Amino acid sequence: MEDLLFLTLAFAPFVAPCVFVVAAAALARRAYKRLPGSGWHLPSVTTCLLVAVMAGAAAIGAYTWGVMSGFYILDPDQMCAARGVQGDHIVTRETLPVSAQCVTSEGFGTELVPGWVNPAIFMGLTLLALAVVTGTLTGVRRRPSSLR
Repeated sequence: MEDLLFLTLAFAPFVAPCVFVVAAAALARRAYKRLPGSGWHLPSVTTCLLVAVMAGAAAIGAYTWGVMSGFYILDPDQMCAARGVQGDHIVTRETLPVSAQCVTSEGFGTELVPGWVNPAIFMGLTLLALAVVTGTLTGVRRRPSSLR
Protein backbone atom coordinates (compact mmCIF):
# COMPACT_ATOMS: atom_id res chain seq x y z
CA MET A 1 0.00 0.00 0.00
CA GLU A 2 2.85 2.38 0.81
CA ASP A 3 4.41 1.69 -2.59
CA LEU A 4 1.17 2.67 -4.33
CA LEU A 5 0.98 5.89 -2.33
CA PHE A 6 4.58 6.71 -3.19
CA LEU A 7 3.98 6.05 -6.90
CA THR A 8 0.89 8.23 -6.81
CA LEU A 9 2.86 11.07 -5.22
CA ALA A 10 5.75 10.56 -7.62
CA PHE A 11 3.68 10.65 -10.82
CA ALA A 12 0.90 13.08 -9.86
CA PRO A 13 2.91 16.23 -10.73
CA PHE A 14 3.26 14.86 -14.26
CA VAL A 15 -0.21 13.32 -14.72
CA ALA A 16 -2.22 16.17 -13.14
CA PRO A 17 -1.31 18.77 -15.82
CA CYS A 18 -2.36 16.30 -18.53
CA VAL A 19 -5.73 15.72 -16.84
CA PHE A 20 -6.11 19.49 -16.40
CA VAL A 21 -5.42 20.18 -20.10
CA VAL A 22 -7.80 17.45 -21.31
CA ALA A 23 -10.61 18.74 -19.05
CA ALA A 24 -9.91 22.34 -20.14
CA ALA A 25 -10.07 21.32 -23.80
CA ALA A 26 -13.39 19.54 -23.24
CA LEU A 27 -14.72 22.58 -21.40
CA ALA A 28 -13.56 24.92 -24.18
CA ARG A 29 -15.21 22.67 -26.76
CA ARG A 30 -18.49 22.83 -24.82
CA ALA A 31 -18.23 26.63 -24.62
CA TYR A 32 -17.53 26.89 -28.36
CA LYS A 33 -20.58 24.78 -29.22
CA ARG A 34 -22.85 26.93 -27.07
CA LEU A 35 -25.11 29.18 -29.09
CA PRO A 36 -24.07 32.86 -29.02
CA GLY A 37 -26.64 35.14 -27.45
CA SER A 38 -28.40 32.30 -25.65
CA GLY A 39 -28.22 34.24 -22.39
CA TRP A 40 -27.11 33.27 -18.93
CA HIS A 41 -28.26 30.00 -17.43
CA LEU A 42 -27.08 27.52 -14.82
CA PRO A 43 -24.16 25.42 -16.01
CA SER A 44 -24.91 21.81 -16.83
CA VAL A 45 -23.86 18.96 -14.59
CA THR A 46 -21.24 17.95 -17.18
CA THR A 47 -19.73 21.44 -17.16
CA CYS A 48 -19.56 21.39 -13.37
CA LEU A 49 -17.94 17.96 -13.51
CA LEU A 50 -15.28 19.20 -15.94
CA VAL A 51 -14.55 22.21 -13.72
CA ALA A 52 -14.34 19.91 -10.68
CA VAL A 53 -11.89 17.61 -12.50
CA MET A 54 -9.75 20.59 -13.53
CA ALA A 55 -9.72 22.04 -10.01
CA GLY A 56 -9.01 18.68 -8.42
CA ALA A 57 -6.15 18.00 -10.82
CA ALA A 58 -4.65 21.42 -10.10
CA ALA A 59 -4.93 20.91 -6.32
CA ILE A 60 -3.50 17.38 -6.38
CA GLY A 61 -0.70 18.36 -8.75
CA ALA A 62 0.27 21.36 -6.63
CA TYR A 63 0.08 19.33 -3.41
CA THR A 64 2.31 16.56 -4.70
CA TRP A 65 4.74 19.07 -6.20
CA GLY A 66 5.00 20.74 -2.80
CA VAL A 67 5.36 17.48 -0.89
CA MET A 68 8.00 16.18 -3.28
CA SER A 69 9.96 19.46 -3.32
CA GLY A 70 11.14 18.79 0.23
CA PHE A 71 11.69 15.07 -0.31
CA TYR A 72 15.16 13.83 -1.10
CA ILE A 73 16.96 10.54 -0.67
CA LEU A 74 19.88 12.56 0.69
CA ASP A 75 20.23 13.30 4.37
CA PRO A 76 18.98 16.70 5.65
CA ASP A 77 22.42 18.35 5.58
CA GLN A 78 22.96 17.43 1.93
CA MET A 79 19.40 18.39 1.02
CA CYS A 80 19.73 21.84 2.59
CA ALA A 81 23.23 22.34 1.20
CA ALA A 82 21.82 21.63 -2.27
CA ARG A 83 19.56 24.65 -1.74
CA GLY A 84 22.48 26.83 -0.66
CA VAL A 85 21.77 26.95 3.07
CA GLN A 86 24.94 26.91 5.19
CA GLY A 87 25.36 25.37 8.66
CA ASP A 88 23.77 22.53 10.63
CA HIS A 89 20.18 21.75 9.68
CA ILE A 90 16.98 20.30 10.95
CA VAL A 91 14.26 19.68 8.40
CA THR A 92 10.72 20.50 9.54
CA ARG A 93 7.67 19.39 7.56
CA GLU A 94 3.98 20.27 7.60
CA THR A 95 1.25 18.53 5.66
CA LEU A 96 -1.24 21.35 5.11
CA PRO A 97 -0.23 24.05 4.37
CA VAL A 98 2.59 22.19 2.68
CA SER A 99 5.91 23.18 4.16
CA ALA A 100 9.43 21.77 4.33
CA GLN A 101 12.04 23.99 5.93
CA CYS A 102 15.75 23.76 6.55
CA VAL A 103 16.23 25.29 9.99
CA THR A 104 19.77 26.15 11.08
CA SER A 105 21.05 25.79 14.62
CA GLU A 106 20.67 29.60 14.97
CA GLY A 107 16.93 29.31 14.20
CA PHE A 108 16.87 30.68 10.64
CA GLY A 109 14.61 28.77 8.26
CA THR A 110 14.66 28.38 4.49
CA GLU A 111 11.47 27.17 2.83
CA LEU A 112 11.95 24.39 0.27
CA VAL A 113 8.38 24.43 -1.06
CA PRO A 114 7.72 27.00 -3.84
CA GLY A 115 5.49 29.93 -2.86
CA TRP A 116 2.79 29.17 -5.45
CA VAL A 117 2.00 25.69 -4.10
CA ASN A 118 -0.28 26.49 -1.14
CA PRO A 119 -2.39 29.15 -2.93
CA ALA A 120 -2.88 26.73 -5.84
CA ILE A 121 -3.96 23.98 -3.45
CA PHE A 122 -6.49 26.13 -1.60
CA MET A 123 -7.87 27.76 -4.76
CA GLY A 124 -8.20 24.34 -6.40
CA LEU A 125 -10.01 22.88 -3.38
CA THR A 126 -12.33 25.90 -3.18
CA LEU A 127 -13.18 25.71 -6.87
CA LEU A 128 -13.67 21.94 -6.59
CA ALA A 129 -16.15 22.40 -3.72
CA LEU A 130 -18.03 25.15 -5.58
CA ALA A 131 -18.25 23.03 -8.73
CA VAL A 132 -19.58 20.03 -6.80
CA VAL A 133 -22.20 22.13 -4.99
CA THR A 134 -23.26 23.89 -8.20
CA GLY A 135 -23.43 20.61 -10.12
CA THR A 136 -25.51 19.01 -7.38
CA LEU A 137 -27.92 21.95 -7.23
CA THR A 138 -28.19 21.99 -11.03
CA GLY A 139 -28.89 18.28 -11.12
CA VAL A 140 -31.58 18.56 -8.47
CA ARG A 141 -33.21 21.56 -10.17
CA ARG A 142 -33.31 19.96 -13.60
CA ARG A 143 -34.76 16.67 -12.39
CA PRO A 144 -38.32 16.14 -13.68
CA SER A 145 -40.98 17.11 -11.15
CA SER A 146 -42.53 13.61 -11.29
CA LEU A 147 -39.42 12.20 -9.60
CA ARG A 148 -39.44 14.63 -6.65
